[in-house]
Amino acid sequence: LDPETSSRIANIIRPFSQIFIRMIRMIIAPLLFGTLVVGIAGAGHFKDIGRMGLRAIIYFEVVTTIALFIGLVVVNVMRPGVGVVLPAATEAPPVAATAQTWDQIFLHLVPTSIIEAMATGDVLQIVVFSLVFGIGLGMVGEKGKPMLHWCESLTEAMFKVTNIVMLYAPIGVGAAIAYTIGTSGFSVLRNLAYLIFTFYVALFIFYAVVLIPVMVMFRIKISD
Repeated sequence: LDPETSSRIANIIRPFSQIFIRMIRMIIAPLLFGTLVVGIAGAGHFKDIGRMGLRAIIYFEVVTTIALFIGLVVVNVMRPGVGVVLPAATEAPPVAATAQTWDQIFLHLVPTSIIEAMATGDVLQIVVFSLVFGIGLGMVGEKGKPMLHWCESLTEAMFKVTNIVMLYAPIGVGAAIAYTIGTSGFSVLRNLAYLIFTFYVALFIFYAVVLIPVMVMFRIKISD
């Protein structure tokens, strides 16, 4: 096909890939809310929750820092994006950006409305509200059991919804690949394949350097 026809067909296919992205974003807020509330409110005594949360935060920060370092090293060594020619971006009006102060960033953690946070997909605000709501629900005691059961049902239902979304994944990913080829040509597949290979190299190093030593250190067995 000539480039003009390929581009036209690619634009027809593109909405099918965008639908998949929208479906992924659709499930994030309720799934995150349900799992966090159930995990906090159903964990038991808050001293144990605090101790477990502190250890989890330390582990998360250390492991994330190591993962970022490994990713930066692998990307700078293998350089998967070198030689990729991206299509010219359409001109957009300049956006006036202002530097945020520390107090603005700090205030942004707390949502003024959880509905607004879920509507805009602000994950950090959803996490903060879910943590506070889970603690409050745990403090209610027996009267909070129906709400806790509701959150458990919500979580199970959202996992089923996630399975439904994953059934659409081949169509969404296939449409995304078709759009990329239609707009950039078959040569882009070589660069994408090398990018995936770089990703797996970084994962292998992360498993070998971080996850496997952690499993050995804490005697974690992989279930069959």
